[in-house]
Amino acid sequence: MQSEYVTTPFGRRPMTLALVKRQVETAESDGARAVDKWKVFRDTCEARTLLGVQDRALAVLNALLSFYPVQTLDFERGTVVFPSNAQLSLRAHGIAGTTLRRHLATLVDAGLIIRRDSPNGKRYARKNRAGEVETAFGFDLAPLLTRADELALLAQQVADERARFSRAKEALTIARRDVRKLISAAIEEGAPGDWGGMETMFVGLCGRLPRAPTLEQALDVLDEMQMLRTEVLNRLENLQYFKKTDGNDVQNGCHIQNSKPDSKYELEPRSETEQGAKSVDKGQRQREPVRSFPLAMVLRACPEITPYGPGGSIGNWRDLMAAAVVVRSMLGVSPSAYQEACEVMGPENAATAIACILERGGHINSAGGYLRDLTRKAARGEFSLGPMLMALLRANGAAVGRTG
Repeated sequence: MQSEYVTTPFGRRPMTLALVKRQVETAESDGARAVDKWKVFRDTCEARTLLGVQDRALAVLNALLSFYPVQTLDFERGTVVFPSNAQLSLRAHGIAGTTLRRHLATLVDAGLIIRRDSPNGKRYARKNRAGEVETAFGFDLAPLLTRADELALLAQQVADERARFSRAKEALTIARRDVRKLISAAIEEGAPGDWGGMETMFVGLCGRLPRAPTLEQALDVLDEMQMLRTEVLNRLENLQYFKKTDGNDVQNGCHIQNSKPDSKYELEPRSETEQGAKSVDKGQRQREPVRSFPLAMVLRACPEITPYGPGGSIGNWRDLMAAAVVVRSMLGVSPSAYQEACEVMGPENAATAIACILERGGHINSAGGYLRDLTRKAARGEFSLGPMLMALLRANGAAVGRTG
């Protein structure tokens, strides 16, 4: 330990081991380095929330830096400034004396400055015959010099979080607008379906968003709003399929589906003659599979399926579908039931359904029967994975909040 660089505060101000540590770290830093004092100040302002420093304390730090005679902080020139409280108050926009002392203590506690108190507590400098400062008592700005890289990283982190928050709010605004207008159009044009229920879910989601949300709150509501938008679009697209499809399209659709031996959801052989297997009628196969939800959203809602993926993790839809085959067998869902779900819902949604069933395993008596019921609803245009995923997302989010 370089004991000559460790000083204790004057008077009744307490000394802590944290202050000792900061002084030692400052003394052991590279003395040849120099940085622009205003760049460090800007980084400190950017990172103020992470440092626990308020705006008034930053005004005091700005005033301290203004007393440093050059723009570049450098150990060779010395890093101690020694203005009086009256001078500091003037450059800090007339801040009161008690407030000034409180914010100076805040800067010391945040590790941004160090007190170098004289024997009598006064701030001054002792110069040699050449007029150069030999010893100075006041506030040492060396921590800004030694922590310059750290402060720059913190500032970048805050800027990244702000940009992420801005993108989340933009996406939420668009998703909320889409859901609002799509539901209104369906109700005004008399489209069949439970649009009142969709409206209730939409109003509930909007009500959960506070006036000044945090990033986590915005992301949570965004996930569910995007799920609701996908659910609304699925139901509207199902109506379009029923209106525009004719008999030839039905036959062609069946021919195309049955002529793809390397289909991406045929992860296990189909057993047409398996006991209890039921074929899906041609009217159910006439439609294209409904759109799937984002994979990251599905995994947040259904985390229990992740260990069943290849290597104990899931990084893409193929991994999720492979995990669904394992879980399907474990839950006792027949291959034919899963194959029918893939044909009607699409392979991604079928795998998502298996993940939801696993997540709700304690509330479902027959996993195979439940999957067949979902398949029939999807065939009738009553696809219901969206509300299920939203409920699971809320439940898992609440659990994380309680344990965190």
